[in-house]
Amino acid sequence: MFSKRINTTPEAPKAEAIQKLKQALREADTVIIGAGAGLSTSAGFVYSGERFERFFADFGQKYGFSDMYSGGFYPYPTREEFWAYWSRNIWVNRYMDAPKPVYEDLLQLVDGKDYFVLTTNVDHCFQKAGFDKKRLFYTQGDYGLFQCSEPCHRKTYDNYETVRAMVLAQGWELGPDNALTAPAGAPLKMTVPTELLPNCPVCGRPMTMNLRSDDRFVEDDGWAEASARYSDFLRTRGGKVLFLELGVGYNTPVIIKYPFWRMTAGNREAIYACLNYGEAACPREIEKQSICINGDIGEVLRVLG
Repeated sequence: MFSKRINTTPEAPKAEAIQKLKQALREADTVIIGAGAGLSTSAGFVYSGERFERFFADFGQKYGFSDMYSGGFYPYPTREEFWAYWSRNIWVNRYMDAPKPVYEDLLQLVDGKDYFVLTTNVDHCFQKAGFDKKRLFYTQGDYGLFQCSEPCHRKTYDNYETVRAMVLAQGWELGPDNALTAPAGAPLKMTVPTELLPNCPVCGRPMTMNLRSDDRFVEDDGWAEASARYSDFLRTRGGKVLFLELGVGYNTPVIIKYPFWRMTAGNREAIYACLNYGEAACPREIEKQSICINGDIGEVLRVLG
């Protein structure tokens, strides 16, 4: 059982910690990245504020919510309206590029290193930035995949063409890099045509997103293969390992945070680095092997580069 402390260091020790992390990156034989929602937030994938108003103001005004997360749980009266909301959500958080090049900066730091990425994010930003897909394990799903809502079988389906058709049917225009632009002088539709609703090709039930929310989440062949590659990677690496945790909170700490603590404690040559905005922490038991930096991840990565 680990105890935890929160790092609240002032700027001078923070600068010192960044230099320690730079050295750890330089000396590491292996880098294992654990990425949570805070990394994508730093990259500009913010679910409220200006970004919400730009893409979901009509839904917010009609139903009274003010962020994309809340909108995802709203009980829409029809599937046509449900998929109007979710197709926009999927498009802006999966098929549009992140506003800031945080993932690209991270790739530059580990390029040429023996690395692997474990992430709870579902926005596909690692692959879009150029990370090797054979070195990625998306544990919680992918906005870009559909699955049967039952599910009647363990398979997922690429949703790009369907989601694109849904977005265009609402009146959105697509610009460079899949950017959405609202039409001038015409209101957006808040429903999609019934014929675009996704249904399971096997049983005919409604399809849903491949996102882990309960025991109906489909772990398909691709998921199983990525899980096996990650397990193999951990089993065959030792020595100077840097466990680089980025933006991981305490919603699901058993996936990344606690295993990183445990593996660091079991390897005297390992370093645990935690970058987080307001939640940079490590247990006292591995404090001498840890680097905790409280701040914006994107800013820290730029300094490291």
